Amino acid sequence: MTAKMASIALFTLAIGLLVSSPPASAQQAHPTSARTSAKMANVAAPPKVARKNGSNVGGALSASPDAQRLAVQADLIWLGGFDELSANEIDKRMPEAIKTFQRRNGGKDTGVLSDQERASLAQAVQAPKAAVGWRLIDDTATGARLGVPEKLAPRAAAGRLGSRWTSAGGQIQIETFRLHEASLPALFEQEKTTAKRYAGSSLLNADFFVITGEQKLKKFVERAQSSGGEVRGVTILYDQATEGTMAPIAVAIADSFEGFPDPNAAPPAGRKQGVDYGSAIVVSARGDLVALGDLTDDCRSITVPGFGHAERVARDQTNDLALLRLYGARDLAPAPLAGDTAANTPSALTLYGVADAPAEPGGATVTSTTAQWDAQSLDPTPKLGFAGAAAVDAQNRFAGIVALKSPVVAGIGPVAPEATLVPADAVRGFVQAQGITPASGHTAMAQSVVRVICVRN
Repeated sequence: MTAKMASIALFTLAIGLLVSSPPASAQQAHPTSARTSAKMANVAAPPKVARKNGSNVGGALSASPDAQRLAVQADLIWLGGFDELSANEIDKRMPEAIKTFQRRNGGKDTGVLSDQERASLAQAVQAPKAAVGWRLIDDTATGARLGVPEKLAPRAAAGRLGSRWTSAGGQIQIETFRLHEASLPALFEQEKTTAKRYAGSSLLNADFFVITGEQKLKKFVERAQSSGGEVRGVTILYDQATEGTMAPIAVAIADSFEGFPDPNAAPPAGRKQGVDYGSAIVVSARGDLVALGDLTDDCRSITVPGFGHAERVARDQTNDLALLRLYGARDLAPAPLAGDTAANTPSALTLYGVADAPAEPGGATVTSTTAQWDAQSLDPTPKLGFAGAAAVDAQNRFAGIVALKSPVVAGIGPVAPEATLVPADAVRGFVQAQGITPASGHTAMAQSVVRVICVRN
């Protein structure tokens, strides 16, 4: 088991603590918290996966890798149906929950998810996640990654030691923090004894801790991770009146928190980075650019190095395209998009783009790479940053724009993206719909590709 997998498994043990009542002595000393812990025993939470005696979740899930099993369990919990169960009961009933999902979708109730059923399950949880505005982000203030229910906590601002998201009335508060030269055990003891805070359950591990309980009139969940002498963490507080909604979501936020992510890893599906790098194609001399729509979503600012600020003026949801405009730009070289469409048969393509900053620290230099196109995907997948890159075939005909998509998988960590093409005809149609005539000629494609930087809140 990898260190990250061990951390995941141990965190699920911590979640088991979240749904346990405090000892009798604690109940006597803090009767309000005793009632709180009794309620928390019914909160749906990711079940324990690995136990000290070596046993694991029984039934059909027992043969699954830990990350896959955890992801399936988390998805089923998002779909509901576990509100009256404790963590141990969830352990036992997960195979039956899979069968229920299969029957609901007209499948055979085997208790074992096929690849197609796993993808269907992942798709099914999108609705409840969308209902709360769930988004996986990079927190630029701390360097951590976490999930945030943006519809429930839409107000984003700088926090005292990181970033802060709150609801309109302050009933829900999510705050990240980053401490340099800090001791995890010392911080653990300090956080448990903070004034006006009652720690109902807690767990300290070698590189992380989890604490849950009450703080004044709010419930809280806190998770922190350490690396070297630095500690990064998140605290979630919510009013008791919001417990029915927020209890499982607070666990989901803490479970998603990754204090020290690999900067070179591909983002997991659904994550919007705090800063995204991609490529765009110049389509007019006056400063019109075509980029991928997904790259330009939710941007606080869009910048093209060497030219300045760009504004998104149009979006094509069907083909995931966006039109950007650079005001005041002159003498740009439009890409030769007009002409015959590249053959939709297996062929060698040349891709022109700007690699992602962590992978290519040399600046915004356009580079090229080759890939084989089989009408479904590009092989090999180009570097991050090539999202939006231009593809041409062996006859130098424009073939389309590179799109990098994270596949739906059962794991919960970063996965390698898959590369495909937005076809040339779709790009030309989008450009023409915006009143722009696709350029022709023999301009070198490398002269018509630029880097795009999206900065989100």
